[in-house]
Amino acid sequence: MVRAWYMDSSADDQRLPHQCEPPKPVALDELRDLTGVLHWQIDADRYEEEGKLAGIQKERGYSYTDVITVSPEKLQNYEEKIKNFFEEHLHSDEEIRFVMDGSGYFDVRDKHDQWIRIECVKGDMIILPAGMYHRFTLDEKNFIKAMRLFVGEPVWTPINRPCDEHPARLGYLKSLA
Repeated sequence: MVRAWYMDSSADDQRLPHQCEPPKPVALDELRDLTGVLHWQIDADRYEEEGKLAGIQKERGYSYTDVITVSPEKLQNYEEKIKNFFEEHLHSDEEIRFVMDGSGYFDVRDKHDQWIRIECVKGDMIILPAGMYHRFTLDEKNFIKAMRLFVGEPVWTPINRPCDEHPARLGYLKSLA
């Protein structure tokens, strides 16, 4: 189940939890209010029979899917790609991920530009709004298999920070106001 917390400012391995001391958890309804992030719990072993994912796809217009496995053994140019995933960026479209196996962290900025770490594990589906600054990293298990969903053709282009005048960023900030 998705869990979230404010991050410490440690420069330790990015794959560590980076919890503050004492921990500062973020409730899931608070996460939505602070960031616009949406989430669902879906049975990763029975998602086709369950129908929940298909319902979300239909409701939100997701017409394209693919599956990515991120691990040193499975992803070509792993070191370069994991470095790129962890570079703070935004997208002009939503970023939608359904974790089919494994786990990892999405780091997102709240309304006050503070980092919140979101732990995603098998069965979690998360939607990061267009225009939201974020980054991704694996956890210490170094493995995630995720379905990526898109409206229409996939757009892979990350727009690295700073890009505060980008139309998607301006729209995102307006949606939080």
